[in-house]
Amino acid sequence: MALGLFDQFSSPTYLGIPLIFLALSLPWMLFPSPSARWLNNPLLSAQGWFINTFTKQLFLPMNPKGHKWALLLTSLVIFLMTLNLLGLLPYTFTPTTQLSINLGLAVPLWMATVIIGLRDQPTHALGHLLPEGTPTLLIPALIIIETISLFIRPLALGVRLTANLTAGHLLIQLVAMATFTLMPLMPLVALSTALLLFLMTLLEIAVAMIQAYVFVLLLGLYLQENI
Repeated sequence: MALGLFDQFSSPTYLGIPLIFLALSLPWMLFPSPSARWLNNPLLSAQGWFINTFTKQLFLPMNPKGHKWALLLTSLVIFLMTLNLLGLLPYTFTPTTQLSINLGLAVPLWMATVIIGLRDQPTHALGHLLPEGTPTLLIPALIIIETISLFIRPLALGVRLTANLTAGHLLIQLVAMATFTLMPLMPLVALSTALLLFLMTLLEIAVAMIQAYVFVLLLGLYLQENI
């Protein structure tokens, strides 16, 4: 039973070829590219509205130096959101349930924000490690604590995304198994669990979108601290 529950999180292979590369490249094939027409179709209009709204909300309070990251962070939120939502379809694989994938996205981007801070304003960047007015006896302990909290940031980004998606997928599978088991035995109870499964699916769709947004929002906050 345990193997069946967690089997959905193992990377599928076909003829010895990992299909995770196909899953990672699929989102970019689903989005239509803008056309030269005067009026776009509803899908293109909705896509443009979302990109403009997200970019304006994320970069409005940020210094102009950080606006260079607009294309990268907007593409990242669309990429993560699409991967998370595609993973809710039957017989699909969600790459963002793999901690290695999420850390591979979080660590380089977090490291880039830290390097930018150390390059452009080293005094301000290092000042985060020691708050102003700290008693002398607490200075070594606070420097160690703040350094640890700084290096935990990318790990927290990856673990948060992985844990939320993994927990949601497991709950949906458990409720679905209970629904199919109770269907011939107790139809009324199975109907209630089916309703619960539908509500959980809606909740998981919201979680998939929110977690992608939170991932990029926190990266934007880290960038804002270092520019």
